[in-house]
Amino acid sequence: MLNEEEARLIDSAQRGDSDAIAGLYQQYVQPIYRYISYRVPDTAAAEDLTAEVFLRMVEALPRYKNNGAPFEAWLYRIASARVADFYRDKSRHPQEALSDSEPARIETPEGRLQVAEEEAELRAALRQLSEEHQDILLLRFVERKSHAEVAVLLDKSVTAVKSAQHRALTRLADLLGSDGKMRHYLRGIDE
Repeated sequence: MLNEEEARLIDSAQRGDSDAIAGLYQQYVQPIYRYISYRVPDTAAAEDLTAEVFLRMVEALPRYKNNGAPFEAWLYRIASARVADFYRDKSRHPQEALSDSEPARIETPEGRLQVAEEEAELRAALRQLSEEHQDILLLRFVERKSHAEVAVLLDKSVTAVKSAQHRALTRLADLLGSDGKMRHYLRGIDE
């Protein structure tokens, strides 16, 4: 449900007010970028897709109708569609990695390298989950939304979100090769 201030901002943006459009961008760019960055393989793709989401937002704002769902849910649907398009295009037009002309990467401390490797492994495992499970885990643990907030964003019951989250975490733990001792870290705060 939109609060009064957000409804006014959206209304102004729909009338072409560039400050209102900028306000919506500032309010949502970080969560949308984080959502996308966990679903695509690199930062450049995440940045490009985030820009596309907000371009689509601006193009579609005149047709946006407040149906009681959060504005943020509309943006997540746009982001989800852009990610799907990214993988559809990538499968149709595979690209080769850059050759030796790619600039050498700066050496990082061992700890940062390990974190980067773990993050890459997590992202790869996440991409093996269903889109619904990816959405739920990213909204719950990256965006730190409550079960109730995720339910509203995805138009599901809180019980359905909790059940899907449990299945998603179990599958993710299996994909990561985690044993039972590590699974308690994946549960999150019950809200």
